[in-house]
Amino acid sequence: MTATATDGAAGRVGVRRRLNPTLARYLSAFRTPKGIVGASVLLVLVLAALLAPVVFPGGYDQQGSTALTGPSAGHVFGLDEFGRDIFVRSVYGLRVDLSLILTAVPASAVLGTLLGLTGVFSERLGSGVQRLLDVIIGFPGLVLGVCLVAILGTGWLALFLTIFISGLPSAGRFARSAWLAQQGREYVLAAKVLGVSRRQVLTRHVLPNALDACIVNAAVWMVVGVYIEAGLSIVGLGIQPPTPSLGVLLNNGLRFVTQSPTYVIGPALVLVLLAVAFSLLSDAFNEAVNRR
Repeated sequence: MTATATDGAAGRVGVRRRLNPTLARYLSAFRTPKGIVGASVLLVLVLAALLAPVVFPGGYDQQGSTALTGPSAGHVFGLDEFGRDIFVRSVYGLRVDLSLILTAVPASAVLGTLLGLTGVFSERLGSGVQRLLDVIIGFPGLVLGVCLVAILGTGWLALFLTIFISGLPSAGRFARSAWLAQQGREYVLAAKVLGVSRRQVLTRHVLPNALDACIVNAAVWMVVGVYIEAGLSIVGLGIQPPTPSLGVLLNNGLRFVTQSPTYVIGPALVLVLLAVAFSLLSDAFNEAVNRR
């Protein structure tokens, strides 16, 4: 019995030792209360979005004979002006929001980090990239979205590019700050004297020190991405009906809020849950990297 317990403890220690320290630090975020709650809420929302075609095979545009009814046993959020189930449309709308956020934000974080690290190879190039990122900062997300919609038209691509471009400056600035903080360190100067290439300096010293800030920043921008989609869709510049998104449902529901309050409350609740999940995860990651 004692030998078995000892072997089990030794095995767990061995697993911890085999884990990369950086990966172990990020995984520790999911053992905090914020990480557990945020990950659980996000997991439920993702599963609901993925399983929507299975659970609701009739799709999001199935119409009924009644309209603008309140919540009931069969329709949790009630019915819209065409007799469509608002809860079903909210779940399908969640698919659209997640497809935007989980593609645009990671892509923006990766490209923004690479742009911020261009100063490793050429200080002039790095300064030029920062001036370009400063120009992007001058356009708030909604203003940038309006400009892209004017060029590309409404739809998923314009929303994707709005979230993608809006997130570049913050990721680029965090990465450049890490580079500027590291280039004067003694071990970096020693590596240069020994003839270590700039690529090796980048991968060994700069990237590991920039990774923490970039991951926390990406989690924060997922919250921002939720509101960018909602904001543009509410004013009619995002996803176009009959395709649902959480912003589209809020836009439609505002016209009937006095007749059916749950038309707005239901999608707004899903939107808030999604934003809260990402917010809790960003806080958990921030606490995890600050314990370093």
